Amino acid sequence: MKGNEAVGAAAIQAGCKFFFGYPITPQSELPEYMSRELPKHGGVFLQAESEIAAINMVYGAAGAGARVMTGSSSPGVSLKQEGISYIAGAELPCVIVNMVRGGPGLGSIQPAQSDYFQATKGGGHGDYHLVVLAPDSIQETVDLVVEGFDIADQYRNPVMILGDGMIGQMMEPVEFKQPPKRKLPPKDWATTGTKNSNGERRIINSLYIEAADCEELNIRLQKKYREIEKNEIKYENFDTEGADIILTAYGTTSRIVKNAIKRLKREGIKAGMIRPITLWPFPYDIYQETAQYSAKAFLTVEMSAGQMVEDVRLGVNGQKPVYFYGRTGGMIPTPTAIVEEVKKILGGVK
Repeated sequence: MKGNEAVGAAAIQAGCKFFFGYPITPQSELPEYMSRELPKHGGVFLQAESEIAAINMVYGAAGAGARVMTGSSSPGVSLKQEGISYIAGAELPCVIVNMVRGGPGLGSIQPAQSDYFQATKGGGHGDYHLVVLAPDSIQETVDLVVEGFDIADQYRNPVMILGDGMIGQMMEPVEFKQPPKRKLPPKDWATTGTKNSNGERRIINSLYIEAADCEELNIRLQKKYREIEKNEIKYENFDTEGADIILTAYGTTSRIVKNAIKRLKREGIKAGMIRPITLWPFPYDIYQETAQYSAKAFLTVEMSAGQMVEDVRLGVNGQKPVYFYGRTGGMIPTPTAIVEEVKKILGGVK
């Protein structure tokens, strides 16, 4: 399947009943697919008049307890940020897809990873977090979309699938597996027109006039985020044992890095890779642990001017030097360029 269509099929498998969105390259096949297939499964597709309208429709459906999704690409996701903050503040579960394109501004329609800061550091206002999942293949995209709905429901928190133009546009074989079932809490907070099990009115809100009340919300959110950090970190550890250098990359860039590692091994250079799958929560501990091994340096490879590299540096915590190589604006790193960068680093590191 094509990546964008696989996202839609996975969402339907996960029980998504509403999709509100707006077309933008390179994710337009997602709303196209949902407009055709979601009504066949008892769901509703609506193309909103704008991305701002779409995310507020997501707020409404999520508040009523439905499984709901929206999708867009970089400029469109920028428009959604206020609504995303409202959804996080109201503690509503939903899944948001961003197939990242080159920026800033309207930029290009080619793949990029320059929305990392926006996704992981909070693109909207206030102290909130999305759970951010970064697949490296169409199969993993399908798996993470399905799991993303469960994560959203378990923690009452929005989940973002952070892909890029390659994930959205390329085609690969996929298998729709039955995922492990999580024990999910009942949605007795949802505004269904009835009172909850305690006989209390069900109110969805992110407005707190009294500062003490707003602080109480923030304390509760931070407690929830610590729980997510404890339970939901995912990463891939690829050939790091005994490596001279540890590369790190996420999404489709990690596949290019794997090819570079294979080339390096043929030339007698031991290299490994850490691939974060959850960009938030970020797997800081594995970097702290790996930095104690024999590796002389770390190299972060991104389709950006250098964003995830800041989290890698925090994880390594000064134990080893951390270098960066990136391409921007929709340009894609090549295995050859990565190999040359590794040789240059190892040639200068004592």
